[in-house]
Amino acid sequence: MKPFKVITDADFGLENKPMDNLRTRKAARGVIVNSDGLIAILNKQKKNEFKLVGGGIDEGESPEDAFRREVAEEAGAKIDNIRLIGTIEERKSHDNFCQISYVFAADVIDVKEPSYTKKEKDEGARTLWMNVDEAMEAIKNCEDKLVASDYESVYHTKFIVRRDYEILKYYKGREKDE
Repeated sequence: MKPFKVITDADFGLENKPMDNLRTRKAARGVIVNSDGLIAILNKQKKNEFKLVGGGIDEGESPEDAFRREVAEEAGAKIDNIRLIGTIEERKSHDNFCQISYVFAADVIDVKEPSYTKKEKDEGARTLWMNVDEAMEAIKNCEDKLVASDYESVYHTKFIVRRDYEILKYYKGREKDE
């Protein structure tokens, strides 16, 4: 599947370096919508980061199963009507790293307490529910205010927030067409 967007170092004013022996990671993430029409946003307060729910695909796990698991962990949500809306790629040439994310949309059918990882807890994670425009604004506005954590540099986090802004922009455009 051809990605709807490829994000590179050039998007941040950096030189794209040659990438040899590329490390690749596959992930699943996306937009989950509750009965009030709000979407889940993970806010890592200590980093000033706002992002969509999602994460890496474990060995032997399908992208859809990974999305379902990540949603349960990060938003405490059970989802239904899961649909693949595309893929997005991050090419971090300064780290010789490529991440391919399968992007889903789904409806929330139940919400309980999230079960954050130690990393997420250390970074001050909380799940917020916002309309799409509020989420896009929060994500866009945090890009220049990011703070490094013990786990991730600002370089990595900038890719994350730019990726998720592009996902929401793509999602919003698709929703108008449907």
